[in-house]
Amino acid sequence: MGFMSTPPVAAFQIYPALDVRDGRVVRLAQGDYARETRYGDDPLALAQAYAAAGARWLHLVDLDAARAGGYTLAPLLSRIKADTGLSVQTGGGIRCEQDVERLLAIGADRVVVGSLSVNDPGRVAAWLASYGNDKLTVALDARCAADGRWFPATHGWTRQGRSTLSELVRLYARSNLRHLLCTDISRDGMLSGPNLQLYALLRQWAPQVALQASGGARDVGDVRGAREAGCAGLVLGKSLLEGRISLREALAC
Repeated sequence: MGFMSTPPVAAFQIYPALDVRDGRVVRLAQGDYARETRYGDDPLALAQAYAAAGARWLHLVDLDAARAGGYTLAPLLSRIKADTGLSVQTGGGIRCEQDVERLLAIGADRVVVGSLSVNDPGRVAAWLASYGNDKLTVALDARCAADGRWFPATHGWTRQGRSTLSELVRLYARSNLRHLLCTDISRDGMLSGPNLQLYALLRQWAPQVALQASGGARDVGDVRGAREAGCAGLVLGKSLLEGRISLREALAC
């Protein structure tokens, strides 16, 4: 299908995040749609500002589609690609192969697959083989159960998957997964620091996978911590939007 190249592992990346709901840039506290904070009505302008600050990548999330399906940000994605030169990984509501093909066709550099990665890992593993493992990012966002096991959440973090996080990560590692994004939902949007213990577990389960940390980053120390923990990148959302971290300073780390 023309997407089979696999480039060498790149340097540690910072991924500024734009979570979009009803056309606005927002953040949800711990994945709760009822606990939304709005940060502006112009996601394109924010993407342009991130590019001007030196960002190379953008993490773009369609929160409406994450819960209901049907990716809605195609026009925004096209504008970001045309106006900023940023590489973009994006997702929300990816339910079928046509969704993947559509996003790649309009310029997505990687398609982020969340709920389907949990509910139908066999199909997503087949996409890794078909499109090449540099064209997909598997997002396994998780909560820790009372027994200490981690379980992924789906449908905008409103449902829990049946398999454990460990089982899924190992399955995808056997399927030649390259890019894994994992969020500790309890820390997302809370500015409580990334869960480095979780990322240490993930590195044990799949040492060859390029791991993107997400959730809780507060300052440059957290950027360094994620890098020193062996992560390949870090998604920054609320800390950038509230000015707690300078993007230029984070990139310099």
